[in-house]
Amino acid sequence: MRKPVHATVIALLVVFLASCSSVDVEDYTDTEPRLDIAEYFTGSTRAWGMVQDYSGEVQRRFTVTIDGRVENGTLILDEDFVFADGETDKRVWRFERIDEHRWVGTANDVEEPVEARQYGHAFHMNYPLDVAIGDRTINFTMDDWMYLQPDGRLINRTTMKKFGLTLGEITLVFEQATPRSK
Repeated sequence: MRKPVHATVIALLVVFLASCSSVDVEDYTDTEPRLDIAEYFTGSTRAWGMVQDYSGEVQRRFTVTIDGRVENGTLILDEDFVFADGETDKRVWRFERIDEHRWVGTANDVEEPVEARQYGHAFHMNYPLDVAIGDRTINFTMDDWMYLQPDGRLINRTTMKKFGLTLGEITLVFEQATPRSK
């Protein structure tokens, strides 16, 4: 019996997508300017961002003020969010440096420690996060990338995935309140 054409196409598409390799943060090893999150975030930083749904429609806009400091070797990022609708939120990240390229991070709303890596101008981490949407809470896998630009701004792109499907994206642009000299 012959399979329907659409089933064959779907099977080939699944095999193709499974064979695609993703970008690894180590691919950016030789890029400039070099990003070190402890250097970048120590002091006051502001960010402007938006959350888009799977179709690209902007669902939320927000600003973030970050107070970054190093205490006993721990980078602490105290983040205060203000959304366009007036809602506020707070997240505190604590990062322990493992070596030149690796960190372990924890946050008040992230259940388990997160391994993060930085190479060249890029920083990457993956972590589960419960997100309230209406009267429901959905557990997303956050695929979080940051890229330091030559002018000192930092661009953050995060995909929000559920069952391997991208259901949302977050874009942020960070700017140091008082640019630090190198």
